[in-house]
Amino acid sequence: MKVIGIAGWSGAGKTTLLSRLIPRLTAQGLRVSTVKHAHHAFDVDTPGKDSHTHRSAGATEVLVGSARRWALMHELREEREPVLADLLGLLSPVDLVLVEGFKHEPHAKLEVHRAANGKPWLHPDDPSVIGIAADAEPEQAGVPLFHLDDVEAIAAFVQDAARPIEDVVALLRDAAAR
Repeated sequence: MKVIGIAGWSGAGKTTLLSRLIPRLTAQGLRVSTVKHAHHAFDVDTPGKDSHTHRSAGATEVLVGSARRWALMHELREEREPVLADLLGLLSPVDLVLVEGFKHEPHAKLEVHRAANGKPWLHPDDPSVIGIAADAEPEQAGVPLFHLDDVEAIAAFVQDAARPIEDVVALLRDAAAR
């Protein structure tokens, strides 16, 4: 398993890029998973459904299975928010994991930048940015630069630049220990 991040400010186009990138990668025969960071409370369960009732009643985990998919919901209650290294350890084996968000973590990442967003560049201040996908050129690139619409080139880059999951988890744990 290999891992690479897709990071940038809200509104930069990370999810849009991933929605175009994932089909390109899977068409090449790769098994792809994603990890998405949410800055706010979110719910994947529907009030009134049995699984929501179980969780609301106090279950720590609720696993729902069907002929098409299964989902495991883990309620944190008073536990700390899991760090990226923990979340990566929960994934089933695949060829490539794309991490959306977690822009302040030190794993290798592609910065997504949209000029109209009016936000600052992550690069060059973030040394873990190893490539940029943008609709404008930064003052100083120093890393490979792709137009946001060049999905084919971005797909090739993320495959080449992704790092083994063991190395990423070790890096994240080492950074957290400092």
